[in-house]
Amino acid sequence: MDLNELLEVAIRASLEAGKDILDIYNDPSQDFGIEKKSDNSPLTLADKASHRCIMQHLEPFGIPVLSEEGKHLPYEIRQQWRELWVVDPLDGTKEFIKKNGEFTVNIALVQEGDPILGVIYVPVKETLYYGYRIEENQRAFKAIVSSLASVDEVFQKSIPIPLQRPEDDLFRVVASRSHMSPETLAYVEEMKRIHPQVELVSSGSSIKICLVAEGVADAYPRYAPTMEWDTAAGDAIARAAGKTVINVQTGHPLKYNKPDLLNPWFLVE
Repeated sequence: MDLNELLEVAIRASLEAGKDILDIYNDPSQDFGIEKKSDNSPLTLADKASHRCIMQHLEPFGIPVLSEEGKHLPYEIRQQWRELWVVDPLDGTKEFIKKNGEFTVNIALVQEGDPILGVIYVPVKETLYYGYRIEENQRAFKAIVSSLASVDEVFQKSIPIPLQRPEDDLFRVVASRSHMSPETLAYVEEMKRIHPQVELVSSGSSIKICLVAEGVADAYPRYAPTMEWDTAAGDAIARAAGKTVINVQTGHPLKYNKPDLLNPWFLVE
């Protein structure tokens, strides 16, 4: 399958899913239909609508889809998949419910456990990040586009990332708005011993990885639980932008489609 074609499909799916999410988000009569999943995390009508939209785009290609809101097949079946889509239809559901705009649509293509293509759309901020890696060819981009934009418009408005940042002594650490752990605070304190100035930037969802990929932040330590669909798209974009996303215990890159879909603690820098 041509990677350019898969990239276009993923972009189109993320934008249209973003529109479906915004239709619910901006509806004053909508209560979001909030439910609780088995792990006590929230599920809304927007999660479901985004999942349906993305599946309509991806399923015709015959590549298996591992979506947070889909059916999770046992590893005995998944281990036979050489490639798969890893999808979070609405990453940052808590932020969606709070209406702070810090939620995303995440779509990644994984081959042999390695995220080679990622698309992340931030609907409220009309910001799209995407990146891909094939052999020696790796590139990452950012585009400011509405959810109604065409793929051609996305490509026309895309700028390469990471962006050039003015040189200063400030070391920026991005951290979760909802999951600040003692270990993360310890990392921040360690950075303060190394760098003259350290600034802590709080953000929700996979935007945190995008801030490092973009060059706005220097590091994102995640010493709290995440699932594969939370990180796969951002991981692909960050690596395509020349950043590293490593397991803090082993020092190796994160792997996907594991027997256990829970991620280890990791560091993006």
